[in-house]
Amino acid sequence: MLLIYTHKITPRLTYIMRHIFVNILGVELDFTTKVEEFIKHTGPKITYTKQPLQNEFFVRGNELLFEQGINDIELNIAVWEDIPCFFQAGERSNLPFDIFAASFFLLSRYEEYLPHVKDIHGRFSPKDSIAFQNGFLQKPVVDIWALKLLDALKERFPDLEYKNKSYDFISVIDVATSHCYANRGVIRGLAGMLMDIGTFKLKRVYDRIAVALNRQKDPYDNYAELIALHKKYNVKCNFFFQYADYSKYDKNVSTNSIKFKSLIKYVADYVPVSLAASYSSFSDLELLKKEKANLEVVINRPVNNCKMRYNRVDVPQTYRNLIAAEFTNDYTMGYTFELGFRAGTCTPFQFYDIPLEVKQPIKVHPFAIHDISLSKIKKDQEVLRQVQLITNEVSKVNGTLITMFSNEVLGNNEDRDWMNVYTEVIKQQHV
Repeated sequence: MLLIYTHKITPRLTYIMRHIFVNILGVELDFTTKVEEFIKHTGPKITYTKQPLQNEFFVRGNELLFEQGINDIELNIAVWEDIPCFFQAGERSNLPFDIFAASFFLLSRYEEYLPHVKDIHGRFSPKDSIAFQNGFLQKPVVDIWALKLLDALKERFPDLEYKNKSYDFISVIDVATSHCYANRGVIRGLAGMLMDIGTFKLKRVYDRIAVALNRQKDPYDNYAELIALHKKYNVKCNFFFQYADYSKYDKNVSTNSIKFKSLIKYVADYVPVSLAASYSSFSDLELLKKEKANLEVVINRPVNNCKMRYNRVDVPQTYRNLIAAEFTNDYTMGYTFELGFRAGTCTPFQFYDIPLEVKQPIKVHPFAIHDISLSKIKKDQEVLRQVQLITNEVSKVNGTLITMFSNEVLGNNEDRDWMNVYTEVIKQQHV
């Protein structure tokens, strides 16, 4: 049992230390504010406060974990054994920076509470993040720091007990539009046909007619192929279906379609099915609850996992809504247009609500690779190289790599054979 002495036990402190020691490192721990108790302890121990008590393992604490609310913070980036870090701790500290405050800053998404300009969909831009601005977005620094801390502790306490995690990979398939042409109804089909004719998209006109006459398969209908691929390479996957009414940003097949319901049931027979919440439900809790309930009726089982349309996250309200709708897992934490680790980690974590100063009962599963971010890369080999680099970073820290591809992108062969690229990505994980 690792004992941590601190002058004040706060929700922030217990939250981040339990995540680092228990979730990442597999080290059991306890806390104390009593000096006598700390000195008596014969096992491994750490002092986390302003000054060391004796000659023990000491990490000088930043004020962040002892404060409440949001304060303007000036961050200065340093380097610790080739890894960027911040919240420098001074010479007497056994670590050159406060690993716990820095990890809390990233996991809580502290910077997303600070003033920033949102994009057209209300999203935090990766370019405003400390990780992007300082070149470490593609490194799971929280996990890297944690393992370096473990090395330092093992050197001081050779009998320290810990449990090694193992690398994990999860493929998320986002189904916001289940079919390109099929099952869309007569009116929407005709409107699409006229639009394609008016814009001289003759190949789309041909494809529409061929799909309608059952001469060829709908390009987005790749579900059987994906299920077979995942089974062949023993890959964990999760299909997120949008099940919502039509709107400006929600253009899926009608929820009244028998064929659409049959498709969802078919997929749910093989893999987990979760909710891809609609754009409209982002700020409408009752609509979010309704979409969840309707999908549960279709698959006849609880829906606990959710991801938001266009990866929109507004902390902390998005997570409060998900909790109110009784979701227990979120897969929205990541950037659509940049590869990397939005929260600085590749380990799932509980969301910490800063205004309420409480750990919320929803687990955040951060993704690192999105198909849109890969689409900016011109050559297939470079796509696979970038994926391998991210994979290597996650593998080194025994984390969880989550990729996000949509059936729309996988069914699009206009700029590249996306299904072939995706197959190669899956093969990389199988090596």
